[in-house]
Amino acid sequence: MAGSTLTPLYTPTPRSREQSLLKRYMDWLFIKKGLYLRDYDDLWDWSVTDLEDFWESIWQFFDVQGHTPYNQVIVKPGTRSSAAGMIGTQWFTGATLNYAEHIFRHKTTQRPAMLFASEQQPRLMTMSWFELEGQVAAVAAYLTQQGIGVGDRVVSVLPNCPEAVVAFLATNAVGAIWSSCSPDFGTASIVDRFQQIEPKLLFAVDGYTYNGKPIDKTNAMRELRVSLPTLQRVVWVPYLHRNGPYKTEKLERSTLWTDVLDTPAPEGLQFEPVPFDHPIWILYSSGTTGKPKAITHSVGGCLLEHLKALGLHQDVRAGDTYFWYSTTGWMMWNYALGSMLLGSTLVLYDGAAGYPDLNVLWNLAEQARINHFGGGAAFYLACLRAGVRPNLLNRFPNLRTIGSTGSPLPPEGFQWIYEAVKSDVWLISLSGGTDVCSGFVGGNPLLPVYAGEIQSRLLGCKVEAFDESGRPVRGELGEMVIMEPMPSMPIYFWNDPGNKRYFSSYFDQYPGIWRHGDYIRITERNGVIIYGRSDATLNRDGVRIGTSEIYSAVEGLPEIADSLVVGLEQPGGRYFLPLFVVLRDGYALTDELVGRIKQQLRTQFSPRHVPDAVYVIPEVPYTISGKKLETPVKKILSGVDPSLAASKDTLRNPTALDAFVHFTIDSES
Repeated sequence: MAGSTLTPLYTPTPRSREQSLLKRYMDWLFIKKGLYLRDYDDLWDWSVTDLEDFWESIWQFFDVQGHTPYNQVIVKPGTRSSAAGMIGTQWFTGATLNYAEHIFRHKTTQRPAMLFASEQQPRLMTMSWFELEGQVAAVAAYLTQQGIGVGDRVVSVLPNCPEAVVAFLATNAVGAIWSSCSPDFGTASIVDRFQQIEPKLLFAVDGYTYNGKPIDKTNAMRELRVSLPTLQRVVWVPYLHRNGPYKTEKLERSTLWTDVLDTPAPEGLQFEPVPFDHPIWILYSSGTTGKPKAITHSVGGCLLEHLKALGLHQDVRAGDTYFWYSTTGWMMWNYALGSMLLGSTLVLYDGAAGYPDLNVLWNLAEQARINHFGGGAAFYLACLRAGVRPNLLNRFPNLRTIGSTGSPLPPEGFQWIYEAVKSDVWLISLSGGTDVCSGFVGGNPLLPVYAGEIQSRLLGCKVEAFDESGRPVRGELGEMVIMEPMPSMPIYFWNDPGNKRYFSSYFDQYPGIWRHGDYIRITERNGVIIYGRSDATLNRDGVRIGTSEIYSAVEGLPEIADSLVVGLEQPGGRYFLPLFVVLRDGYALTDELVGRIKQQLRTQFSPRHVPDAVYVIPEVPYTISGKKLETPVKKILSGVDPSLAASKDTLRNPTALDAFVHFTIDSES
């Protein structure tokens, strides 16, 4: 991904620009605040320079409802030179509010609240706002009966289904703190996460279906129950057997989901207002190295950030249908829920993206008349490599945006979407993370889309690229940093005395400046190209190389299905660059193919991109969220015990690491 073409793949029409929520916001700033901003660059500069006025304008523009007013918009801790940096920044002090309440102010009889389909239930199911409100009120009443209230932790092991959304909204409504793991996590991995936060109540599933295979989780939930001694109650959700005979064996001190829904709520759905910086949920780092960090976000911070990111940068509006393929263990599940803050109908799907084939999600897009379709870059690349062409019959008249995240989407991924899905769709490549439950860089309805390039830095996100000397650079590779605090940055890591893990995760390199761990290039258009994780970025002869550049070139060859590259420091200051490839069926790694791989990299990029050796592996290891495990593989090849290099419970395909455990690399060749 050396750069992007000079010709845009997509240019918004004057009408779409004028009707976008971002343009309306700019007009509102002119009328209400007297701010004349010529273009998006002017708007972004203002948003990261005058933080107080910018974030207050987001509150006002989206008509955020506080139960008590705020005193100050932002209170920063210490000085920029202090070790604390952004940690401890307070936002909208004195304000109290509720996230779920802002979702339900959009309830209507004109459209459903949610649509749902799954491998078990391919037929689209509709849930009305009336049904959703009734179920959330009943579950909230049950939680209150069980003594669950403000500050208590409620955890969930549920698939991406309506029950999970209902459980979250009820938890939030009573002021409790939500935390979720997907049922495809290993039990030990779930215990590592939930034990840290001492939950009082668990929503547990009996099983789920993936790739057409039913997977029973009854025994795993029993093990989890025993491993969480603070649990006072379990709500047992018969999901795998929802349409058939239910296994009557339940966990100790448990209640059936259907019985919970029968809980009387005579006063209807009530919302507990909590302080702006009260925790909304606890998310977790991938845990590929060490115990997962329990990243805690605030109610108000996520409310404002989701309104801004989804409203202004994805143009989500009331009446839209919003879908993002995710599990309940990925922050994109939480982010997608935010679409309901803007009056969108949320579309859920539970199951494999490739079962029975790679058309299943595209069929859903057609059936549900999806306006905003999102998924991981790995999904789009899998469709490309399989020759999938969803739009042969012009099936998506309602589709306005396609979102991509999880890993960098290379130029050929951009081009495939415009050639094979829809030629006039707005492709939104975004990048952020669990750290802020949103993006730092992403879409922009006012700007064109160029292959391989993210459109813009998001409002309120002072993103820069730092060179080796810690100076901002343009047009060249640099370390991605965020120079100013954001409301959705973690309020803290749970059970992290003195914020030691929080500090070491982001602030140990540049005092008071957030280092995110990505290598990026800010282009002459102020777009952003991401080259992969900086801790996995290759450094050959003092020249930094993004791993995504190599993947883009290598995986463009017809024989290569997937690839992974790492850089290994060797004795005597030498540097060894092995490339691992997964071959398509029917191909072998011949000298001729190795030669073409090297020639492709030399021609497309530089001699420094050429690997020292090429090896065949059965598959590339991925995290559950679709990121290649470059750093753990590097550690294993450097002699680190595999159990210390990565937690297999957090991997999508844990056996893929086995190929590297006894791998012999000939760095002398």
